[in-house]
Amino acid sequence: MEHTQDLLLIGGIMLLALGAHTLGQRLHVPRVTLLILVGALAGPEVLDLVPASISDNFPLVTELTLAMVGFLLGERMSVRDLKQGREAIIVSLAVTLVTAGLIFVAIWAVTGELLAALILAAIATATDPAATLDVVRQTRARGPLTRLVTQVVAIDDAWGALLFSVLLVFAMLVSGNGADVTGTALHGLYEVAGAIILGAILGLPMGWLTGRLKPGEPMLLESAGFVFLAAGLAGALEVSYLLTCMTLGVTVANVASHHVRPFRSIEGIIEPFLAMFFFLAGFRLDWSVLPTVGGIGMAYIIVRIIGRVAGGFAGGVLAGSDPRVRFHSGACLLPQAGVAMGLALVASDRIPELTYLVPLVIASTVLFELIGPPVTMHQLKQAGEIRRHRGHKRKTP
Repeated sequence: MEHTQDLLLIGGIMLLALGAHTLGQRLHVPRVTLLILVGALAGPEVLDLVPASISDNFPLVTELTLAMVGFLLGERMSVRDLKQGREAIIVSLAVTLVTAGLIFVAIWAVTGELLAALILAAIATATDPAATLDVVRQTRARGPLTRLVTQVVAIDDAWGALLFSVLLVFAMLVSGNGADVTGTALHGLYEVAGAIILGAILGLPMGWLTGRLKPGEPMLLESAGFVFLAAGLAGALEVSYLLTCMTLGVTVANVASHHVRPFRSIEGIIEPFLAMFFFLAGFRLDWSVLPTVGGIGMAYIIVRIIGRVAGGFAGGVLAGSDPRVRFHSGACLLPQAGVAMGLALVASDRIPELTYLVPLVIASTVLFELIGPPVTMHQLKQAGEIRRHRGHKRKTP
């Protein structure tokens, strides 16, 4: 067989995911963290147990996984619950602006470099919706904090993309590399606005078709077909595929008469993709970059944590959130993954003098992917939104 090695690896990852799920429940550790650690240990930087060529599949796995994750997160943005939607927008904006502002001040104070301060301020706002959603799914958390966090991560990257486009323009002006500043700003606007328009256009026929298909295979074909088509068209048009799929989910959630069905269909097939995504994310980690982080990396990590927590609290106060939401929401938004690294690559290509930018973001991403999911799980538990296991019998009064 031509793909014997690939099939063996895929099967092994599936079983590892099952083991991580079981072990995570016993140790109260998110399976996201366990899968990333297993992938890192199997990678060329540590035990070198798996051929390095397997990482060639990571871009496709990433796009497929995040397309489905984006669509599922779109369900959380239904206008049927305007109060929660308003709350999520206020909290998300507060977390984004507070994090960016504190990072800008801290990096400029530590390095004295305006370019680094501008770029890292924007990158720090990116989150990892895949890790956050997986923790919620694993723990079966329910409640106001869970609902808010899943809504916030659905729109966080949109604010981050807008802010990154604006700050990148300023950075290029400062560096002298911004020969076409207007073009750069327009491209950033096109990437975000184009993704929203594309997602809405595809969401209308999908929402219409949803009410005319019965649950089962036809529904699964419709759901997967529209999601992957949206991601593909986004790539062809050079707009954000993640934001496109989020908008697709938002549109379906608001216009479809049986909007729950397509989301449940995607939930039924996403598990294998999530397992491969997190394993390969760990496999590709380069641990050798950690010593290069230095003082600027420590400042970035510490201040980003402070910014998320402070922003969540400030946003909760402005939105009139429940006290539990105010104190716990920001700490649930620590995970950071592919979007941050993608922004770092774009910035390093436009401003090549920031040689340490990519290693710093990779190293900090490793840390936030490892500590972020456990912190999210702990915050949800502290808020009392993680259900007890079914095997636990409630005492009758």
